Amino acid sequence: MPMSKLETSAALLLAAVISSAAHAESSKYGIGRLATDREVAGWDIDIGRDGRGLPPGGGSVQDGRKLFEEKCASCHGEKAEGGIGDRLVGGQGTLTSAKPVKTVGSFWPYAPTLFDYIRRAMPMNAPQSLSNQEVYALSAYILNLNGLVPDNATLDAKSLAEIKMPNRDGFVPDPRPDVKNEACSKDCKN
Repeated sequence: MPMSKLETSAALLLAAVISSAAHAESSKYGIGRLATDREVAGWDIDIGRDGRGLPPGGGSVQDGRKLFEEKCASCHGEKAEGGIGDRLVGGQGTLTSAKPVKTVGSFWPYAPTLFDYIRRAMPMNAPQSLSNQEVYALSAYILNLNGLVPDNATLDAKSLAEIKMPNRDGFVPDPRPDVKNEACSKDCKN
């Protein structure tokens, strides 16, 4: 008895799924290659809250002001007070109010994470396009607008990590257990 088109399609799909599952269990896929250390390094760009991972370089508030006007103000507003992009300044004293204003200066607990975010995600239309010097300068300018560094500041890895943000102690540790619990396999109780 001949198979219908639907049955034929279903059989082919089933065969493809079975063969791909069997292939996935094998240790070699036969496609692709291992990433080189240089390729991995291009994506390994996270910065720790303590400044671990900050690159060499530095940037000034003055350079950051010019860069902000060129690359950031169209979204965040001329004075970083918001536009189509988030507000970056102000909000101090509002976190316990009914309408908290969460900005770099009022909410963020660690200054190095500002560098991390700008480098990783900004500008929105060209993420990861800024040099380290530009990111340091933009960080300096935004922190200056929030009153956290003086007008003549130049930030680098050491000085950025030393900045104590106003809300550093405003977070509560998460008391829930980590994922290190061992699975129960005998006489388990909920």
